[in-house]
Amino acid sequence: MKEIPVREAVGSVLVHDVTEIVRGVVKDARFRKGHVITAEDVPILLRLGKENIYVWEADDTKLHENDAAEVLRTITQGANLLASDVKEGKIELKATCDGVFYVDEARLNEINAVEEICIATVNNKIPVRKGKSVAGMRVIPLVIDKAKMERVKAIADSTPLMKVAPYKKFKVGLVVTGSEVFYNRIEDTFTPVIESKLKTFGLQVDERRLSNDDKDMTRDKIRELLALGCEMILCTGGMSVDPDDKTPAAITSTGAQVVTYGVPVLPGAMFMLAYKGDVPIMGLPGCVMFCSKTVFDLVLPRILTGERLTARDLKHLGVGGLL
Repeated sequence: MKEIPVREAVGSVLVHDVTEIVRGVVKDARFRKGHVITAEDVPILLRLGKENIYVWEADDTKLHENDAAEVLRTITQGANLLASDVKEGKIELKATCDGVFYVDEARLNEINAVEEICIATVNNKIPVRKGKSVAGMRVIPLVIDKAKMERVKAIADSTPLMKVAPYKKFKVGLVVTGSEVFYNRIEDTFTPVIESKLKTFGLQVDERRLSNDDKDMTRDKIRELLALGCEMILCTGGMSVDPDDKTPAAITSTGAQVVTYGVPVLPGAMFMLAYKGDVPIMGLPGCVMFCSKTVFDLVLPRILTGERLTARDLKHLGVGGLL
């Protein structure tokens, strides 16, 4: 940086804040570091007692924080993300729709390991609402070596690090298992819970079937829903390891590809996910009916974006899986 007379500073970049103090009225920065001085600013700076000012000395090897923030925006901003204007060297990204936020953690961590780089996000693979701030980014100093920013761009490559995947519409089928409900001995209290959770995403139960605890009947009800064109099927209850809980066997007997039976999430360890072609079939343990948040709340939003979950995805739910 260098010190120059204020009258010669038009077009230069401040390297420090300039504070305005009016007793009983204001004490705050009148100009922030990084501000580009205009002709209109000169009389104000003089009034604030600044005959000379410290400014950034142009250097072809350096990049101003605002320009560096734009580089970070370019490598991070993917689908359904809106960038703020750069302010004091910082840019924020906000969701432009409801959906699930995705960030490439491996690349982000490698970029943040570059000295003087700062990119912060909300947790990966979580539901976000339209307008939600999901990321902020800046470089630490007022100016940064261009070589560092070139390294950042090389790590990022050509695919943006972040995106929000919107929810898709699904025709939903529900199989409610249990002889006590099938024979009308008790009221079905599971269906209203499922309907409430689906409503959050603009969905409903389109087809509903009841089954007793017979494996073949449950299998046939699932097949019936598949034949009706259901694009997601939920099976409630009968998911424990007790001998009379046969929903997992029923799902398997449809010929669906089982991804997992059992996940490191509490409540919800006895969750099952399978796919019949492109149709996800979920076995929901009883806790979904009476616990406010379970494995279903972690998995459902991601499935509704069209993501096809793998066993690895589900086994990685353990961190943050104590709900």
